[in-house]
Amino acid sequence: MTDVQDVETGARARTRRAIVEAAVTQLARDPGVALGQVADAAGVGRTTLHRYFPERSDLLEAVGAETVARLGEAHERARLDQGTAREALRRLCPEYLLLGDHLTLLFTEVVPDAPADGCADDDPMVALVERGRDDGSLDLELSPSWVIGTIWAQLYLAWETLREGHESRHDVVQQLMRTVDKALAP
Repeated sequence: MTDVQDVETGARARTRRAIVEAAVTQLARDPGVALGQVADAAGVGRTTLHRYFPERSDLLEAVGAETVARLGEAHERARLDQGTAREALRRLCPEYLLLGDHLTLLFTEVVPDAPADGCADDDPMVALVERGRDDGSLDLELSPSWVIGTIWAQLYLAWETLREGHESRHDVVQQLMRTVDKALAP
């Protein structure tokens, strides 16, 4: 038999998740979106949204935490520590593309504390690029920041192409991988 408190906790968790997911989608389309629109998209009232996130900054922090968590999950799925760095990048790019609107939030810097520029010392992409330079699978004449910038630029193009709906996901992923491969090859 389930405890009433457990049911409330589950419902609270689902409501919170719905609000954060709606915020991701709405903020990706309009960084200045009104909280009332986020509440409507989540299927909750504005007072409910404010119970969970009293200030806009609280909601942005939760969206940022969700985006960082999704990045971490993408890193795990891509198995960054296996094979050459170039092979890991080939696994990572499609995983990043699955982040969807989270990519838009990274590109537009709506999300606090989730840099998409590869400048953080603990950024797994920085370590991956350095490994690629060491293992010879990435062009040594390209600086790490250039390699990371190239990857993010191609991901931006790929995500925008998907959002516009002019090409299939399969075709977009194929073109993304071909471009990244050719651009970074030694």
